Parts: sequence; C-alpha cells; structure tokens
Amino acid sequence: MAPQGKLDLDPVMVRKARALAARAAEPVIEMARTHTTVSVERALLRIAGLAGADADGRPWVNHLADAVRDQVGLEHGVALPVWDALLRGPYRSPGDLARAAARGEAAFRLPRDADAREAREAARRAARSGIARIDRRRAERDRMLAEVGDPPQPWIYLIVATGDIYEDIPQAQAAAREGADVVAVIRSTGQSLLDFVPEGATREGYAGTYATQENFRLMRAALDDVSRELGRYVRLTNYASGLCMPEIAALAGLERLDMMLNDCMYGIIFRDINPRRTFIDQRFSRQVHARAGIVINTGEDNYLTTADAVDAAHTVIVSQLLNERFGHEAGLADAQLGLGHAFEIDPSLPDSFRLELAHAQLVRELFPGAPLKYMPPTKHMTGNIFAGYLLDAFFNLAGVMTGQSIILIGMMTEGIHTPWLSDRDLALENVRYVRDACGGLAEDFVPRPGGFVAERARRVLGESVELLERVERDGLLTAIAEGTFGVTRRPPDAGKGLEGVVPRADGYFNPAIEILDDEDPHAVHAEEEVPA
Repeated sequence: MAPQGKLDLDPVMVRKARALAARAAEPVIEMARTHTTVSVERALLRIAGLAGADADGRPWVNHLADAVRDQVGLEHGVALPVWDALLRGPYRSPGDLARAAARGEAAFRLPRDADAREAREAARRAARSGIARIDRRRAERDRMLAEVGDPPQPWIYLIVATGDIYEDIPQAQAAAREGADVVAVIRSTGQSLLDFVPEGATREGYAGTYATQENFRLMRAALDDVSRELGRYVRLTNYASGLCMPEIAALAGLERLDMMLNDCMYGIIFRDINPRRTFIDQRFSRQVHARAGIVINTGEDNYLTTADAVDAAHTVIVSQLLNERFGHEAGLADAQLGLGHAFEIDPSLPDSFRLELAHAQLVRELFPGAPLKYMPPTKHMTGNIFAGYLLDAFFNLAGVMTGQSIILIGMMTEGIHTPWLSDRDLALENVRYVRDACGGLAEDFVPRPGGFVAERARRVLGESVELLERVERDGLLTAIAEGTFGVTRRPPDAGKGLEGVVPRADGYFNPAIEILDDEDPHAVHAEEEVPA
C-alpha cells in the first residue's frame, strides 16, 4: 500500500502500532471491567442525586459508601444495599439514609429474590434520572453553540489559578475578552490525593482552586454570560484525575463542563496513585465523559518534563495510542480525544525546531480526527523573559504550521512566579499575532519527501512500534513499573488508593455502568437532537 499524508508514513506500520496498543490495553480493560473502587461507587450515588456534606466537610457519599463497605462490603456495589435500605424505610431520600449512616443508625444487607429485584429497579430509576440530567446538559451545550457560535481552531487555552473562585471568575471573563477560547480552572495542589470531593464555593487553594460542584456551576454560568457577550462559545476545563476521578467526571457532566484533563497514566506517574485504582476509575470516568460530550485532555506532555524530549519522543506516541484505545473502548469518539503533546526540546539543540515540527506533524497525522492539545515550553524556560517570549512564539508557530487544535498559551515568566494578568495579556497577544499572521500556513507546510522532518517522524514511529511490542509482551503494568513512561517507576501493588480497589463479585450491580455499557452515547445524543 502506498504511503500517506505529508510525512509519507507507512500505513502498515500505523495499523501495526494500533493493533499492538489494543492488545497491550486489553488486560487492563478486563481488569477495569471486573473490579470497582470506592470512587466509582460514590460516583453512582452522585449521579443518583446525593450531594452535600456534614459540618466537617465530609461528603454524604463518603459516609454512605463507607457504611455499606463496613457492613456488607463493596464487591456487589452500593446500589443493592442502598436502595434496599431506602425501600425498607424509614428514610425519605438518599440524604436521609446517608445522615443515618453517619450516625451509625443505618443497617445494610444484600437483598435476595423479590427484595433484590425491587432494589435493582429503584436503583435503575435513580441512575437513569441522573444520566438524563447529563444528557440534558449536553443538549444545552449544543443549543448554546448554535446560539452564540463556535470559535475556529486552533482554540486558545488559558489557565486561571488564583485559589479563590470569586477571583477566578473575573479573570476568566477578562481572558475570554482578550481571545481565550478555553478556560482551565487548575485544581489546588494536592486535591488529586484527597479521597473526597470538597463541597461548596471555595476561596482558599494553593496554586489552584478546588474542583467542587458549586465552583463548576459558578464558572460555567460566568462563561455562559461572557460567551453571549462575545458571540462565541467559551469552553470550561477542569481535572478528572486523582483519587476521585469518577466523581469529578460525574459532576462535570452534571454542570456542563466541556473538557476534562483525564489521562490514563498521569496520576500513576506524577502523583503516585495506584495503577490499578487509576485504570479502573479511568474507565468509568471516560464513559461519563463520552455520555456528556466532554473532550478529554491527556497528559503526555508531562512525560517530557522528566524525560528527554528527543530520546523519549516515542513514549509520547505510545501513550497517545494507549489513551486512544482506552478512550474508544469507553465510548469516546475521536472528536473527544484531546491527546496531549508538548514543545519541550532543548532550544540549544541544533535543528530543535525541525525536530519539534517532525513530532508535532507525526501526532497530527496519526490522529487526524482528534482535537490535539499542544503544550508550550516549560522545562527550558530560564527566567530570561525575552528569550522565553521568543520561544513561545516558535511554539505558537509550530502549532499553526502543523494544524494543532488546542494551543495552551505559553508564559514568558514560566518558572519564575505565578503569571500576572499582564503576563497573560502579552501571551495572548503573542498567540493571536502568530495565528492571525500565519492564517492557513498548515496547508502550505509540506515536509520534503525523504528530508529531515519526514525521516525523523518515521524513526519515532518505528521506535514506538518497537516499544509497543515490548509493552504488549510484558504487560502495561510491568512497563509502568519499569519506568517506561516519564522515567518514574510505579509498581502495580503500591501507591495511594490501592485499598479502595475491590474485585467485583458474581451479581455485582451498578446501574450507571449498566446504562453506560449498554447504550451508545453518540446514538443517544443523536436521538436527543431529533425534533419531536
């Protein structure tokens, strides 16, 4: 078969890479299908409408899931014990039951026969009602896009991170007025290690703002206001990662977020979260994202902050292919796969920009239907703001030349301090200039056949296939334990959150998973769009 694309990639080699990634992913997918976690079970309770927390800030979903685990275990799921208790009374709602559980006054059992059938049906109705709310929020996004319009790509992505949601809101709106198309409310440092989701609007956070349902609601409303003002839809991003990945995904769907950072290995490598916990939580979270029409952003860019961007370029490709496979299996369409990569080659290296173009164009051609997220230089920003501003301009140029979909703006003060508003303004000016001046330059950028860029891309693809062969042979969990991605070694039976992993028993029941497994999220969405 003839080569294809600007890089003349061998289509046989591309198909082989995908086949290897699928085989490498399969044991992990099977593990996710046969296990649950405390956060998956709490996510069901949130989808069913349980919200709020006690006076100390401990969420009711935690109280209820913990009580079920202590009395009957989680291997059958929380649904049967919880809805059986609700049917037996005297509780009027899941909230009443959770408060009784927190006081040690609720008794749980695994119902049988007719009682089990009644509990299943009641739980299914509650889960169906919550998923219908997520469906309505997705349809609401579509109506708003039709009302105000969708900005052209590449979308400009900007981070807001004051720690105070009431400070984040005006900063986010100001950024949108200056050209930002996507606003990411970065999470407070350490939230990924909390095994609960904080409640309410928060005004304290270190290097970020806590991800809570109320903060999601407030920022979504603020960006809707500025979207109508500007006549273009401004997207909202947060983080579905860490120990509460499934719950935060559910809250994002309920509050109409548009993108969520959701990587298959980031939490393992950079937060020391147990690999098994991460992959199990990830599958459920991606099922919710698929249903909600949320675009995920993956974190391959982070590997290049700890590994060399030239030597480890193929590990980025391998991770992207794995993320693609895990995403497809969970129901995500190509248009929801915001696969990540980064401009992190040492600028002092000869031909560094040509190498960057090769890597960026390779990713673009391997994933033509994906809204790729391209990350700016960070590791080699020295504090020389003039050199940094120039390096960011080269990054913006590479993004435009290779047709990237989402460009996170680079800051010339990266690595010095949390950027000031003036720094963000200059960064937005930089990317606007490059994007406007280059126009459709991607159409004209065609690497010379057999030249430096094309040969580098083919070499990286070849190295990716070689690594995938090893990962497929030895197992993905083994590869992670050996430090294949991002250098850091993470064994499968260590790390935070392992105690929250539970093998499913025969008869395990989670009505949210049942619905998400059985229904094509995109077919359901298409039906929603058909006029009555």
